[in-house]
Amino acid sequence: MTRHMREEPAGTEGRVVPVQPRAEGHLSLATKARGETSAIDRLRAQGAMKALFPRRADRGVEAIVINTSGGLTGGDRLTVEARAGAGSSLCLTTQAAERAYRAASGVARVETVLAAEAGAEMLWLPQELILFEGARLERRLRVALAPDARFLLVEPVIFGRAAMGEVLRDVRFRDRIEIFRAGLPLYADGLFLRGDVAAQMARPALGGGAGAMAQVVYAAPDAGAQLAPVRALLPASGGASLPGPDLLVVRLLAGDGHALRSTLLPILGPAQPGPASDVVETVTR
Repeated sequence: MTRHMREEPAGTEGRVVPVQPRAEGHLSLATKARGETSAIDRLRAQGAMKALFPRRADRGVEAIVINTSGGLTGGDRLTVEARAGAGSSLCLTTQAAERAYRAASGVARVETVLAAEAGAEMLWLPQELILFEGARLERRLRVALAPDARFLLVEPVIFGRAAMGEVLRDVRFRDRIEIFRAGLPLYADGLFLRGDVAAQMARPALGGGAGAMAQVVYAAPDAGAQLAPVRALLPASGGASLPGPDLLVVRLLAGDGHALRSTLLPILGPAQPGPASDVVETVTR
């Protein structure tokens, strides 16, 4: 935890104006191949970011990323850096849904940098992001893949808790995903919602009244073979496309988080990669 200083208001030049403590955290993790299994090669956790590692035999490394600050609010700065070394397998998830709370001032920023080296696989499977009224959040995810690396991403977002009657009228949420293979752009996606999100999501051309959404990206040599099986499982509020021969993209809308999970789990079955495939259902349950 650290104490940040806001810009000086008029008439307070030369004086230090403190604001409430904010969270800073940095997690750096790398894995390596060890025979037929994978092992931790490097680990460093700082500030509000921690990691736990379930002990499971005959599997790749599984890491549960934990934000000990208990949620995101204005001024928070969190960074995750993870690399699956050559021939290794790394699955990253989170301990619980991440909550973006009302920000009294400033913006919460979360940056994730992932890499998968030759013959490696990386799974990025965080639990849902829940946006609360007044949230101010900017996220960025950058992924670098070797030519033969495999990668699975699932990013669910919930726009307020429907069971609690929450309606988002004042939110700012900016999200950016960039994936590169062999140094060349493979996929880029951006989202910017500001103001009355409930009204925007109610528009037929945007959300059709949905209270939750998810994006699934699967980059692997067998991505093309997964298109038909995934489409067969999609509801009317979902869609799947194949922008490239090794890239499958799925988008889903749902009424709430429960409905979203019910749709996601069957879809992830066909789209999951090799040795780490059996952890997908567990971490998204």
